[in-house]
Amino acid sequence: MRKYLNRKLLFSLVELAVGAVIAAFALEGFLVPNDIFDGGVVGIAMIVSRLVGAPLGVLTVLINLPFVAFGLMRLGRMLVAKFSFSLVVFSAMTMVFEHLEPVTDEIVLAVTFGGFLLGVGVGLMLRAGGCVDGTEIFAIWVNRTRGIGVGKVVLGFNVVIYLVAGLIFGVDRGMWSLLMYFITSRIIDIVEVGWDTAKSVMIVSDDGTQLAQRIYEELGRTVTFMRGEGLVSGTSKDVVFCVVTRAEIFDLKKILDEVPGSTFTTITDVNEVVGNHMKSTNQSGS
Repeated sequence: MRKYLNRKLLFSLVELAVGAVIAAFALEGFLVPNDIFDGGVVGIAMIVSRLVGAPLGVLTVLINLPFVAFGLMRLGRMLVAKFSFSLVVFSAMTMVFEHLEPVTDEIVLAVTFGGFLLGVGVGLMLRAGGCVDGTEIFAIWVNRTRGIGVGKVVLGFNVVIYLVAGLIFGVDRGMWSLLMYFITSRIIDIVEVGWDTAKSVMIVSDDGTQLAQRIYEELGRTVTFMRGEGLVSGTSKDVVFCVVTRAEIFDLKKILDEVPGSTFTTITDVNEVVGNHMKSTNQSGS
């Protein structure tokens, strides 16, 4: 089991690194030369870099530091460790790629292909349990404590950033950046790591009590128990049902690997969630 978990961790680190490299190339090869701005902390760093000439990689790290500290206090070490690893690789590669000639100066091509590659890179990082944007760390905390969708929180940040970019660099730059953001978001969704789509999870287990407790303690999600019986074995089964975000699927699978007796799991998309399904001291679960 330990070798399997170590192999999964190594694979996730490789995926984080590849995603960070692709995202950095998308920025420096397509977006930065054409004044097309990303959202979140990276977008803020791009605006400041454009105004004062400071390296984008250095600014990205500096602006993200408060979010790293916040994540350590609120969300746990593993998430912050992967976030920090992704951030270091991403920042280093932006410094490497900034010396390359821009791939294109055609704005439509820059928005389309830059947005596509950025979506692929960010999508790979999210699928491996990491990211390079501190606003997503904050958004996960808001989602777990207030039930507000991660995507809504991130979108709120980005709307402000694109308004500022439009005011400073021209309305057309803000509009092109917003279009790039929607392309990127769609690609992330295709890579199946989007932050704001809920997933329903049904787990058939020999003993669901420990599993439910881990989900509650580590993901902040309450569960619903149902009783079932195996057709072939004839033995009693626990059926555990819960709703999580896509960003939490990685951690959920880690729990399933570590808790014995989880025999069968299905994960499906959820279009809408009505009611509370989060950890809280004054709210009842599902």
